Amino acid sequence: MDKQPLGTKVITQIGIIVRDIEAVSQAYADFLGVEKPTWFWTDAVEVAKTEYQGAPSPARAKLAFFDCGQLQLELIEPDEHPSTWRDFLEEKGEGMHHIAFVIDGMKEKIQLLEGRGMPLSQKGEYTGGRYAYMDATRDLKLWIELLENDKNDK
Repeated sequence: MDKQPLGTKVITQIGIIVRDIEAVSQAYADFLGVEKPTWFWTDAVEVAKTEYQGAPSPARAKLAFFDCGQLQLELIEPDEHPSTWRDFLEEKGEGMHHIAFVIDGMKEKIQLLEGRGMPLSQKGEYTGGRYAYMDATRDLKLWIELLENDKNDK
């Protein structure tokens, strides 16, 4: 087994699924003693090219981010369309969804994790890079998000 199959052990983000991003953002802002961030929608399907379970999906979500030192907290309020976020909310309710790692070589890392029994569930793009959600719930009890930023954005 590779000692660091992703090329890093640094968790850069924790993602939390919520029903009401306004209320939860305010609760975290109050708890952390910071200003409440402005939430925004993920990119539209034409830009995001979202695929869920191997098929195109118009799924979008409201996102809000808190920078907490080396770790970022991401709040995610999914829309009604099929996505890993929507499934999580319907099946488990609100709570911690994923931990994220910034990686290089998205295709290779997806194949590596799939070979370890962590199938690709959802992938898409964002301004400056791409993401993939790997279902690691069997072994790690949560999802793994891979983030690959374009080289000129580093």
